[in-house]
Amino acid sequence: MEWRPILSTLRRHRIPASLLVLEIALTCAIVCNAVFLIGQRLQHMQMSTGIDEHALVQIQLAEIEPSPDIYARAREDLAVLRQVPGVQAAALTNQVPLGISSSNSSIKLDLAQRQPTLNAGTYFGLDLPQTMGARLVAGRHLQADEATNVDVVLKALATGDAKQLPAVTVITQAMAQRLWPGQNPLGRTFYIGPVGVRVVGVLADLARANAYNDATAHYSMVLPVFMGVGQNQSYLIRTRPQDRQAVLKAAVAALKKADPQRVVTRQRTYDEVRSKFFENDRAMAGILVGVIIALLTVTALGIVGLASFWVAQRRRMIGVRRALGATRRNILNYFQAENFVLATFGIALGMLLAYAINLFLMLHYELPRLPAIYFPVGAVVLWVIGQLAVLGPALRAAAVPPVVATRSV
Repeated sequence: MEWRPILSTLRRHRIPASLLVLEIALTCAIVCNAVFLIGQRLQHMQMSTGIDEHALVQIQLAEIEPSPDIYARAREDLAVLRQVPGVQAAALTNQVPLGISSSNSSIKLDLAQRQPTLNAGTYFGLDLPQTMGARLVAGRHLQADEATNVDVVLKALATGDAKQLPAVTVITQAMAQRLWPGQNPLGRTFYIGPVGVRVVGVLADLARANAYNDATAHYSMVLPVFMGVGQNQSYLIRTRPQDRQAVLKAAVAALKKADPQRVVTRQRTYDEVRSKFFENDRAMAGILVGVIIALLTVTALGIVGLASFWVAQRRRMIGVRRALGATRRNILNYFQAENFVLATFGIALGMLLAYAINLFLMLHYELPRLPAIYFPVGAVVLWVIGQLAVLGPALRAAAVPPVVATRSV
């Protein structure tokens, strides 16, 4: 293939060639970053919670009238739920992993620290990790005699009476590694406000409720704090995955039977919790897929349009070449090579633009650096699309008979 005639022809048609190169460059830049963002969203949606998601259901209640003993009512509810056929375990919690409502605490290793070491999701409950299916990898679970009612905790925090606050906790491996890298966390103490809390157990994983930041999503702890009815708590029930809907329906019915005035504000499987939490990520990924398809389609149509225009403009040139012995394959290869040159210039410029866009996203939206693998993959995709798009006009050019072409004006 002689490249000099191709380059000479493109120089004579600078404006349309430049516009096509710019179109390919913008498509390359946007598509590379859009695919990267889709990958980030999909990776975020695969976040592990550390619990047996497919075996859990959630029930949230509201009281029409306050109970005289909210803690006794909560214990009665748990007893009722544990009697429902198919229920393997039930627990009371202030939040669920990947839930919208969250409770968090600032953690310090020393009371003299000005800034906290980290911020951790704070779960209230006793047998909550067991109910969730979170795996204990070191130490022990919380015990019933270590529990404190939440109103006592709030009062103690207000008065500074640390003796009334929970003294033990179970934390995740990620949190332990952040606090004491490479060391055994069991028996160590950290501080929540003025209160020292001793680690008695370590969970393999337990995602926090507002797990938007992947780097801190697994900093969680469980405190032996018991909540009462009407304090924004949820009942989590563990059952077999195939029994979830039946157990959820039966559990709600059992609670209403125990108290007909009971109002259920939310009842759902944990799969619905995950789906709700990541709905914005799915929507964004869908929008980006649409943008990619639209850009690639417009770029392909632009290549088809320009190639068709050039075929119409060069019919005489094509006829002369055919009359001088050029075969159909020679004509076909000429137009494909010409488009390849334009695509290459566009892709090279597009890679620079993609890098610049990624730097902007890193600076303003804290996104990671665009991996280098996206550049060659994007180049190959655009080359393939360009060659397929130009194939139709090139075939039409190759099919022009020499005699007809030489007589055209």
